[in-house]
Amino acid sequence: MAKTKNKKPADAPGDNFKKRLLIAGGLLFVYGITILGKLFYLQILQHEELWSQSEKQYIRKVKTSRERGKILDRNFVDLAANVEVDSVYVNPRSVANKQKTASALSQILGLSYQNALKKVSSKKKFVWVKRKSSLQESKQLKRLSLPGIGFKTEIQRFYPKRQLAAGTLGFVGMDNQGLSGVEHFHDTLLKGLISLKSEEKDARGRYFRGPKLDKIQPDRSPDLVLTLDEVIQYYVETELEKAVKKYRAKGGVAVVMAPNTGEILALANLPTYNPNNYSVSNPSSWKNIAISSSFEPGSIFKPIIAAAAIETKVASPEKVFFCENGSYRIGKTEIGEAAEHKFGWLSLAKIIQKSSNIGVIKISEELGPSRYYDYIRKFGFGSKSGIDLPGEASGQLRPLDQWSKLSAASISFGHEIGATPIQLISAISAIANGGNLMKPYIAQAVVQDGETVKEFEPQLIRRVISEKTSRQMVEILKTVVKEGTGKKAGLPGYETAGKTGTAQKIDPETQSYSNSAYVASFVGFAPADAPRIAILVMIDEPKRVYWGGEIAAPAFREIARQALRYLNVPSKEERVVYIERA
Repeated sequence: MAKTKNKKPADAPGDNFKKRLLIAGGLLFVYGITILGKLFYLQILQHEELWSQSEKQYIRKVKTSRERGKILDRNFVDLAANVEVDSVYVNPRSVANKQKTASALSQILGLSYQNALKKVSSKKKFVWVKRKSSLQESKQLKRLSLPGIGFKTEIQRFYPKRQLAAGTLGFVGMDNQGLSGVEHFHDTLLKGLISLKSEEKDARGRYFRGPKLDKIQPDRSPDLVLTLDEVIQYYVETELEKAVKKYRAKGGVAVVMAPNTGEILALANLPTYNPNNYSVSNPSSWKNIAISSSFEPGSIFKPIIAAAAIETKVASPEKVFFCENGSYRIGKTEIGEAAEHKFGWLSLAKIIQKSSNIGVIKISEELGPSRYYDYIRKFGFGSKSGIDLPGEASGQLRPLDQWSKLSAASISFGHEIGATPIQLISAISAIANGGNLMKPYIAQAVVQDGETVKEFEPQLIRRVISEKTSRQMVEILKTVVKEGTGKKAGLPGYETAGKTGTAQKIDPETQSYSNSAYVASFVGFAPADAPRIAILVMIDEPKRVYWGGEIAAPAFREIARQALRYLNVPSKEERVVYIERA
């Protein structure tokens, strides 16, 4: 029998099915892994980018500026607020009669016809015609119902007191950005943060307000409370204007400071302007002269040399100096007294009382340039005070190694040095308050929804002189008002102290001292022994009369009289009556 070969058995039907199932499962597994990988890539790795693209397509963020914070005086009186006004725009595509519309816009809004026609003929869908128009302009335009002309409500800065404290407050631009003064220095605070509002787009591309996606913020920025007092500011501006007009002066400056703290209670400049319509004023009137301009102070600088001499024990108030009978020569330069006075022997106290130029030169010779320079710097001259207002000048004080043989003499009576009004009143306040140089400041507090969120405290810069020297200087400055050049600063019922000044100005053409241009000034404080206010008055280029004791001292007296009454500071008579009744 023949042998047969063994044949491999054919695959069973079940085996084929398993193979196909494994292959299909493998393919599905690979496909699933691919899908998961893609999802991971899109949902995790590409999430931020895709979400950003989606937002651009369906959601837009609209920036909305919050209402600017108000500026208030120390008693919460509005000095800068906000009002709603209409801004006029045009959709040129909807204008029916371009010539007629342009003519109406030109007449009502004060635009040139060509400018108005250009706006209504634009190919854009939206063109501003006039931002922040007046109420009367808006009413007239609305009555005409011109096709294509629309109105958008905007917020405009409003200064209810008009020019009051304009130089200090400053003003804002068309988009409510601070451009000068407090408005500029504290712009970040007053304008606050910009709010973002979200709008979604539907399938047809129409925007609608979606769910609130943004952080909730207050509708209005915080308010800023100043150290200024509206009433005292009014007194100061009134009296300053009277003096400038009476003597037909070029301008003037007046500052009132609380000497113990450095708070600025009032600050006025002339000429001034109305910040509601600042663009029509001469830009030179926008300048805050009290902090941004320096002057040769003249004789109101003499208390600095006297205080330095007493503090260093170079001289006591009783020490006498020979004043050369009115004429003193340093090298080839002959120096005389003001108004041709001729003084012989005078004590230090009498030198200040009578305002002797030669007397203070003799004191400076005793003190020496190095010590004198140090005390000038200690009193804050030659550097910025740090007041919270923009554009402060540091004044002019040359380094000691650049002084000539005449420098110490000239500076002793307020020449060859430039000082800002804020430096001068800060220095006299240091003499008045016991010897402390305080940093002047204008912002008192930040208020949000009636709650104080931040307070600005007084800051001591440094002690300049001792309390003993301060008391001795106060006594000397009291005699200036009682018996010396400042008699017209005397105030019935109150003891006052201060110093007069009459400084020649440099003629810009000849670069020498003018015989007709002067700055008349008075700086002082009251009540002398417990000062509540320090006041500086400077009148620039008065006509006919130019002595500080004749022009600035009376203005000081009137400001002090009204301010002390307003602050309820009792006079001597009132204090006596109170003691007797008690």
